[in-house]
Amino acid sequence: MNYILPLALLVSGAVTAASDNPWYAGARLGGAHYSDFTNNNWNPENQDQNDLAGGIFLGYNYKSWFAVETGYTYLGEAEFGNNNSVEQQGVDIVSKFTWQATDSLSVFAKAGGFYYFADGQGQFSASHDRGLIPTTGAGVEYFFSKNVSTRLEYQYYHDLDINNSGINTNWNTHFYGVSLVYSWGAPAPVAIVPIEAAVVMAAEPQKMINIKPLTVEIPFAFDSNLLAPKYIDQLQPIAQQLINYPEAELIVIGHTDSSGPEAYNQKLSEQRAALVADYLATHFAIDKSRIKESGRGELAPKASNATKEGRALNRRVSAFTPGLTIKK
Repeated sequence: MNYILPLALLVSGAVTAASDNPWYAGARLGGAHYSDFTNNNWNPENQDQNDLAGGIFLGYNYKSWFAVETGYTYLGEAEFGNNNSVEQQGVDIVSKFTWQATDSLSVFAKAGGFYYFADGQGQFSASHDRGLIPTTGAGVEYFFSKNVSTRLEYQYYHDLDINNSGINTNWNTHFYGVSLVYSWGAPAPVAIVPIEAAVVMAAEPQKMINIKPLTVEIPFAFDSNLLAPKYIDQLQPIAQQLINYPEAELIVIGHTDSSGPEAYNQKLSEQRAALVADYLATHFAIDKSRIKESGRGELAPKASNATKEGRALNRRVSAFTPGLTIKK
């Protein structure tokens, strides 16, 4: 409890302060297996043991494929016969690398460090050890929804020690279990400017010209915020209308499919919109004050995300110039 309570407060405070960021938290429960004992002065009767293990963790998604996690893990007690044991617990900090196999299933690997606390029981009650050891892991994660997922995972802890009070023993610990994960939502979506514009007629009897609205949609590759050269020519009509009519404005809206966390998709859609807006402003000398850009993430699909084709149609940027009426 000396380690759980401070970490729980840290998790609660960090998530509350970062409600607009792709944070997630979870708890895991399973078993621990101890193996590969080495010792100089102690000959335990039973070396390979099993016990209940579990913990809590907090993570942050920097990318759809990369996250950093920290948390508290309890690894049970390794028994050395005759009611002698060593209790193990500590704090993980690991990098998590993810491959999205399907819309709902991903495979991940973890690597980092574990600061452990090893405390002896029974004859070992005077023995206490602390240290930093490497840890690695792997598993699969299934998403029930955008916010809730479960993991089946394995994690390896290398070379925990007890090296005082006349005891010199170390061993490896293997954790295996299931986790329940909750991911916080994306930021509130940016308000969309209405694409319909009213035609304002001049009060004085002058000839008016109605300029029709133009819309261009640029597709994007999966998880990409790069503007493919083969689609650049499609922006030419929009750019020409902005050049010909200084009164015209441009609305750029980015979209994604539903793959990956919602918060990450929101940021990706904003990056895509900014990319198209910056390209038009830079290459055609369009004043940025005439451009309104926003991202809708995965919230406005034009096709079903259940198919590969539908997801491809949803990865897009819509560039729109409203119609306007000008005096000749």
